[in-house]
This record gives sequence, C-alpha cells and structure tokens, in this order.
Amino acid sequence: MASIAPSGQRILLVDDEPRIREVVATYLRRDGYIVETAGDGEIARKGLAGFKPDLVVLDLMLPLVSGIEILTEIRRHGDLPVIVLTARAEESDRVAGLELGADDYVVKPFSPRELVARVRSVLRRTGSKQLEGPIEFDGLVVDAARRVITAEGRVADFTAKEFDLLAFLVENPMRVFSRGQLLESVWGSSPDWQDPATVTVHVRRIRQKIEADPQEPRWIQTVWGVGYRLGS
Repeated sequence: MASIAPSGQRILLVDDEPRIREVVATYLRRDGYIVETAGDGEIARKGLAGFKPDLVVLDLMLPLVSGIEILTEIRRHGDLPVIVLTARAEESDRVAGLELGADDYVVKPFSPRELVARVRSVLRRTGSKQLEGPIEFDGLVVDAARRVITAEGRVADFTAKEFDLLAFLVENPMRVFSRGQLLESVWGSSPDWQDPATVTVHVRRIRQKIEADPQEPRWIQTVWGVGYRLGS
C-alpha cells in the first residue's frame, strides 16, 4: 500500500526480487515519494494504467512480460521517465536499455542510496523549469513550452532525455562539452556514477532523428578527444 508523501511524486518500482522491492521502496518513501511496487510485467502494466507514476524504476529481467517489452510500450505512449535496473554489467546491455529510451540505468548490485539519488536527479531534470520561448539555431527550433523540436520545419519525436540534451546544446551553441560535462549538466549525474557511453548513445539517436546523413552530421559535431558541440 502506497503511503502519502510530502513531495506527491509517484514512483512505480518493478522488480521480481521481493527483497529489492522492500529495501528500495523503504528508501524511496523515506525520501518523500509515493511508491507502488510490482513483481512482474503484468502487474507493472496495471500499475502504469492505474497508479499513473511520475517515474518508473524497471528491472529488465521480469517474468510474464519482460522489462524490455514494458519499456517499449512506455516509449510508444510518451516520455515517462524510466530508470532501468539490470544485473548484466556488459556495456552492450546498458546501451540496449538506452537505445530503447531509458533515461538512466543502474547495474545490480547497487546502493539503494545511489538509486534514490538517480531518481531525484531524473525527476529534477524532467520536471525542471523550461526555457522561455522558442530558441533557434541554424534551422533547429526548440519550443520548450510544448517540448517540441523541429529541424528545418520537420517535427521529430524525442524521449525526455533526448529533448533535454539537444535543448541544452541549442542553448549553448558552438561550445564544446565533454561527455562528463554533459552527464552533469543534462542528467545531473557524476561520471563516476554513470557511463559516459550514455551520452554517446543519445547523440547517435538524436542524429538519426534530425540529420539527413547521420554519418556526416550538420548540427551535433564530434570534437575528437574532447566531446561534442552544436555547430561547425
């Protein structure tokens, strides 16, 4: 049973290990969140529909319906923030979750305090005050009020974090940022906590959505050995 918390923000915690659900839910509630838990994909689906969470903590390895399928369904219907839990530490598995649109990931075993910090960071980023009015740079227009980005008049569909990353770069054209700086500025996460490959994956996804030729990008340029910048 979810308890009423001062923040009013609702977290759906999905994991098939009862001990993880118990411990993480306790820490989240102590931090002021309303928490509902699910032990399999079918219960998670019902939670998404009935509980209407502000963020989902989602294990990829679930019975009945996989976490990957749940994440795919979430992204099909919107940009609800999702933090993925995975017991697999290989970079390819972490990247797979990000490719599906996860906002962050945590590898098991993990510290409950770290997970709560990640939840706080993702909610802060996705719920933060938006830019005032549309901002334009070389054919890219960011309308923060509607969370819409157009590239040469073409509207592109972005996940929450893809939008935040591109909006940040449009706010700071021609400046070079390392992947660590982008993690801290966009994700609110230290590079010690999160793999810089997170940024690489999101840049690749954005290029695929806005560039005529993602291999020869017009907008987001790679500065070898340093990071990325918007504009040549």
